Amino acid sequence: MKTFGGSVLFLDRSDINTDEIIPAKYLTEITKEDLKPYILEDLKLPGFDPKGAKTRAARVIVSRANFGCGSSREHAPWVFEVNDITAVVAESFARIFRQNMFNCGMAAIELPKEKIDRLLGYAQYPDTAMAVDVAGQTVTVRGGGHEETVSFDISPFDKALVLAGGWVDYADKKY
Repeated sequence: MKTFGGSVLFLDRSDINTDEIIPAKYLTEITKEDLKPYILEDLKLPGFDPKGAKTRAARVIVSRANFGCGSSREHAPWVFEVNDITAVVAESFARIFRQNMFNCGMAAIELPKEKIDRLLGYAQYPDTAMAVDVAGQTVTVRGGGHEETVSFDISPFDKALVLAGGWVDYADKKY
């Protein structure tokens, strides 16, 4: 079974769009794996390095509202998938991006602003990691000697997609 969690990449901004997640000029690549080096290449945030160790080590992203807005394309979740990022935790998601995450077997977890604010407080600790329990609908963050668990809601169908490994695996098991 797929595990969700690990090192956290904190992207403290709303409206991170699909062109920042994977620039459109790379959409002609033949395989998902070919997208790997271009993750978040056009994202501009103070101190953020898309080629840096934090980005390479990330398994979870924590961000603000309207994550994945912009053009609808599966390439944005795919670039996370090939970089072993299994979950994005944000205040909200663009609808198509969120569904594409579930369809690819990845967790797109929505939490209220006050919970995101608390999670972003862990960005100060270099050892911050997060465990995401999709079945139990909890997120546990650990860093700097602190730990916090918060619960989240997900529809039964979307949970089933994620736990199955995505739409194709879900369909193989059900049909």
